[in-house]
Amino acid sequence: MDNGNGLIPALMGLPIFQAEWVLWLLIALSISSVAVMAERFLFFRKHAIDAGDVRARFSELLADGDLKGAADYLSSFDSLETNTVLFGLRDYARGPDAVQDLLVAAARKERARYESRLGFLATVASNAPFIGLFGTVLGIIRAFKDLSSNMAEASGAVMGGIAEALLATAVGLLVAIPAVVAFNILKSRVKHISDDGNLLAATLLASLKSVDVTATKEAA
Repeated sequence: MDNGNGLIPALMGLPIFQAEWVLWLLIALSISSVAVMAERFLFFRKHAIDAGDVRARFSELLADGDLKGAADYLSSFDSLETNTVLFGLRDYARGPDAVQDLLVAAARKERARYESRLGFLATVASNAPFIGLFGTVLGIIRAFKDLSSNMAEASGAVMGGIAEALLATAVGLLVAIPAVVAFNILKSRVKHISDDGNLLAATLLASLKSVDVTATKEAA
């Protein structure tokens, strides 16, 4: 068999079979994921509210029947909880059932805003180890190619090549682990905020339904 003119030597000469580009790709993914983490954490910090205090003040305004004041109060914030409830509050005249439908739709929209770019972190977390493994495979292939072409220095060629190859796997794990941690933390934070938003929405619905029941009794 002529190893110098076959398909395998031709493929080995292609740039894609060089392991170095895999490392550069992992570095680019690492930088991108860190940028996403920083942006998301800053976003959550900027839009954070004290849900307990907001709900207490909101409940007071609703109890006083000051729906306009309640809307103005919620408008002073820009968070998932307040934006969701404000969307329904502005159409309170349609009745509790219509408001509930609006709250569900608004909650989905706001949640999508808070979960923006988290899909990228999930992709990096799940695929970076495989990219690193791919780089390792390429490196080992290169090491054995060097071994076949230079039997005199076989031991050094194989050991050095495998060491370089395993670096790709290590870098892949190094990229994936922080992405996994950040993704889980941010998803948990979104769930917590969504729960607070649901509670605030329930406060509005309870108030609207109580008013509706009172009006019905008075009419009867």
